[in-house]
Amino acid sequence: MIEVVNPATEEVVGTVAEGTPADVDAAVSAAVAAFPAWSRTSVDERAEVVRAVIDGLRARSEELAATMTREMGTPLTFSQKVQVTNPIAIAEGVAEVLGAGYFEPEEIGNSLVFREPVGVVAAITPWNFPLQQMVAKVVPALAAGNTVVLKPSELAPGTADLLAEIVAGATPEGVFQLVHGTGPVVGEALAAHPGVDMVSFTGSTKAGRRVSAVAAETVKRVALELGGKSACIVLDDADLGRAVKIAVANSFMNNGQACSAWTRLLVPADRHDEAVELAAQAAGKYVPADPGDPRTRIGPAVSKAQRDRVVGYIRKGVEEGARLAAGGPEAPLPQGFYVTPTVFGDVTPEMTIAQEEIFGPVLSVMPYTDEDDAVRIANSTIYGLAGGVFSADTDRALRVARRLRTGQVDINAAAFNTSAPFGGYRQSGNGREFGRFGLDEFCELKSVQR
Repeated sequence: MIEVVNPATEEVVGTVAEGTPADVDAAVSAAVAAFPAWSRTSVDERAEVVRAVIDGLRARSEELAATMTREMGTPLTFSQKVQVTNPIAIAEGVAEVLGAGYFEPEEIGNSLVFREPVGVVAAITPWNFPLQQMVAKVVPALAAGNTVVLKPSELAPGTADLLAEIVAGATPEGVFQLVHGTGPVVGEALAAHPGVDMVSFTGSTKAGRRVSAVAAETVKRVALELGGKSACIVLDDADLGRAVKIAVANSFMNNGQACSAWTRLLVPADRHDEAVELAAQAAGKYVPADPGDPRTRIGPAVSKAQRDRVVGYIRKGVEEGARLAAGGPEAPLPQGFYVTPTVFGDVTPEMTIAQEEIFGPVLSVMPYTDEDDAVRIANSTIYGLAGGVFSADTDRALRVARRLRTGQVDINAAAFNTSAPFGGYRQSGNGREFGRFGLDEFCELKSVQR
């Protein structure tokens, strides 16, 4: 059994069975057996399943939010307003696409082009946005006519159990399978299994490389949503105070545990010190506290290992010469895996904290000389997941956004869109999620000539 620990109290709040390769084989066999019948169901039938999942998520939203807060420490208010509402919106987007003729064959000359399911999909999901990432894979995969085996993070298994109850109650036997366990055991077994036709993985870039390598042995399709080191560029005509405040909030969201967080804040060199001071002031409003309290803005890291990893990066930043403007490596509370929200100034592009994904509440403020320099710095990591641009001139901001080698860019804090494609360039992964773009990942194309 694997113990589930509340990161705010360090208490064991549950256990989950540690899956084995034999469990994976049984789940895949069931999914393979269920695929022929499920793949032949009508679009209307599958749309009914999606709507049933949406209804189930809404009915159990409070339970889902509380479970995520207990298991991975995200503040309850964030759980309620983001961790539950985004997955519902993602599923609603899938239902909308199904109703818009997505699976109607397309005529191209003397050919009919059909979208058909890939087969058995292995969905391997992370702990930081557990429900969102599970829904973003499971719902479109099922909607496309695939059967699914889900391997959630062992750090947030209760959330997966709740979703499994909802999905299993809406689908025929064998169509959806859940196997708990660790990545090196269950994840590897799924990626290697000859009965699995596709792996959709969200997690670290290091783990994504391993999934790709293992899956390549059977030439299965692989979709990866991996790490990020996203930059927020504040142009010289922007409202600096507003931009810094929003950038700090973005960097610290979900306790700093978001792959798309703007962890690098790029500002004009002549306003760098002002930006650092503003960021430090904003960080002071993020006081680590009980995530179950609706007033709490930032909770603990998900585990002791994650807390220690983040603290190690903070120490590394100090060692390499970055200026500590707020926070530091000291624990803010005597109990729980908390990290003090931290802001660094005078960060240069070659520093470790400017290159590697920290996955904690740590913001690096970086000066640039001109627009070209800002773009160069923003594009100077191995990642390319997200980013932001602030400017009083939206056309100028758009020109800069187009130059960023990243999958999505927000201009002046535009709202998150669960129907637009989400995914990364370079070592932030491949493939896209959400809306019709997410459905594309789980479909094969067949041309029939007449």
